[in-house]
Amino acid sequence: MAHSSHAVPGGTVAHVSPSPSSSPSPSRFPFSLPRPGGPTRRVVGAAAVAGAAAGLLVAGSARPAAAHGRPRPAAPFPQAHAHNDYEHPRPLLDALDHGFGSVEADIWLVDGQLLVAHDEVDLDPARTLEALYLDPLAARVRANRGTVHRRYGPDFQLLIDIKTPGDATYRELSRRLRPYRALLSSATFGRVHTRAVTAVISGDRAARAPMEAERVRYAFYDGRPEDLGSAAPASFVPLISANWTSLFSWLGTGEFPAAERETLRRYVAAAHAAGQRVRFWATPDLPGPEREAVWRELLAAGVDHLNTDDLPGLVAFLRAH
Repeated sequence: MAHSSHAVPGGTVAHVSPSPSSSPSPSRFPFSLPRPGGPTRRVVGAAAVAGAAAGLLVAGSARPAAAHGRPRPAAPFPQAHAHNDYEHPRPLLDALDHGFGSVEADIWLVDGQLLVAHDEVDLDPARTLEALYLDPLAARVRANRGTVHRRYGPDFQLLIDIKTPGDATYRELSRRLRPYRALLSSATFGRVHTRAVTAVISGDRAARAPMEAERVRYAFYDGRPEDLGSAAPASFVPLISANWTSLFSWLGTGEFPAAERETLRRYVAAAHAAGQRVRFWATPDLPGPEREAVWRELLAAGVDHLNTDDLPGLVAFLRAH
């Protein structure tokens, strides 16, 4: 496909090369799956902030007593991931008010600025990554004395989906993340230092090379199924994301085929054994029994992040389950 560029308010979007799909067919997986009944010890990598918090917090639980007799705030939901978060009326803030442990922001490199939008037509020079996410998160962490969710440990993921060519866009992103280094988890020569927010880079795959070359990184890489069982450690790839429909045919109607359920559980077990978390996109998201059926299976299998545009809908589900 030909490269394209389009004028937008405030400048020109960098030329975009569509990334080829890297998802394997439903019947093939590029890793060795552990057999059922074998050891499936879950090891959470140091960068797997949301996954670690999921083991400590019970979603929707009663508020435990805190020091001096004051109740703690309601526990957040580390499993809750706000897909296309910036399309809500109050980007970031609506998700935080619902207790979400992860949000997603799509970025475009435009005249040296990182603008947040899903489509080029919606780009607005005022809607920068700093204005919508980094500055509000920094202010909240200061107010909460070191955490995004008050009185709970580091449990927040900022998933940044690169829409323009990954190499140039990530280099600019890396430069802009550094002033927020007191806020962000980092990796120095493979050693992870966990802080209030963990930035994970998704989208255009060309971001990988400049990320791997950094001695000190303030972001981590969102892997794909082919990264399971690879040489890439969890200190670089703490998250494995995949299109649900590229791996599974079931969309919540009728029974989950036994073979697909087994594949899902072995897939999650393989990621957890490597200290990696799991997320799927393109799962059913319209309210109804199909969506709830898929969410139940994802929870039962230990999937770490449930993807949704429906903030109150996912919170209601997690409270009920």
